[in-house]
Amino acid sequence: MAGALMDPTRAPLAFGRRAVPQLFEQLQRPETGTRLRALASLCDLIHDPERLYQTVKGGFLERLKVLLKDEDPSVRARTCELLHLLTAHSVGRQALLSSSLLPPLSQLLGDSSSSCRRNVHRVLNRLALLPAGAEALLTLVPKLMLKLRDDEDEEEEEEEEVQVLLLSTISCCSRLDALPALASDGVSLLGHKLLHRSPNIRREAAAAMMALSIPEDGKRQVCKEAVLPVLVGLLQDEDMEVQANAAGVIMYTVIITTGKQQCLDLDVVPVLLALVSKETEEEEEEDLERRRRRKALILYSLRTLTSLAEAPDGRRLLLEQLPLLLRRSEAAEEDRDIRRAAQTAVRVVTWTP
Repeated sequence: MAGALMDPTRAPLAFGRRAVPQLFEQLQRPETGTRLRALASLCDLIHDPERLYQTVKGGFLERLKVLLKDEDPSVRARTCELLHLLTAHSVGRQALLSSSLLPPLSQLLGDSSSSCRRNVHRVLNRLALLPAGAEALLTLVPKLMLKLRDDEDEEEEEEEEVQVLLLSTISCCSRLDALPALASDGVSLLGHKLLHRSPNIRREAAAAMMALSIPEDGKRQVCKEAVLPVLVGLLQDEDMEVQANAAGVIMYTVIITTGKQQCLDLDVVPVLLALVSKETEEEEEEDLERRRRRKALILYSLRTLTSLAEAPDGRRLLLEQLPLLLRRSEAAEEDRDIRRAAQTAVRVVTWTP
């Protein structure tokens, strides 16, 4: 207790289960300093699962609603930080989703405090990682897309972490339902982010674009907005996950005839064949995550080649490279999924009426 009293940034704590109710009582005080100290102490306490459970089940969460509208930006930022800590646990995420805090929280996406905006994006992203959270946030997608457009219009770009979180949240929601993002000019906005200097932003933008390219309307928009040339360029990006996500968008887009023709005009077949045939000397030393990304890249490339083989020009090009596909389809040490995808590609390439 003595140590806690010596810290001027923290509020004195009551003993045991009385600590949380006491701190929430202090949040009602008019003095900004008192509220900030109480929030700081709550952020410390919430790391204890027992105190987190007490906060959620004791009905204290709704009392934070007024603090999200506080005049002091430090209070708003600390409140969002507390919510971020709460969403680290399943019980906290469920409580937040069933509360009335999401509307006032979403109002802070354009807050004047960068710390507050960052914490809001952290909270929304954690919620979006859950199917129930992504569904609850679908109504926010147009606002998130507007935020993406506003960031482009500003001279000073939003910090990288916030942009990555924003794109990740859009991606999670769009995997559940791509229509809200498509209706908000999502393909065009994400297309600009594909050219960003940061590989983290390119990676999340390509992942979100992949989600948008699944519906037929998304495929048409990818073709119409001239995104395919950028995606073909990203197949040679130095970041493997950027490559894989770009290959995923192309894989979905070549299902339609326009997508096939545009990709063939861009001479994408040699690029995809190079990805499929690339040998990795250090493959045994790669960690599990890197192997997962490499597998996704090869699978997406093989499936894209399979779709392109349905076009006469694509089949003619791939017949010339049939030995490469045969090696992938017959190698005993090959991954089962990759071998099956290569066998499907060979069947389509060699099909005759």
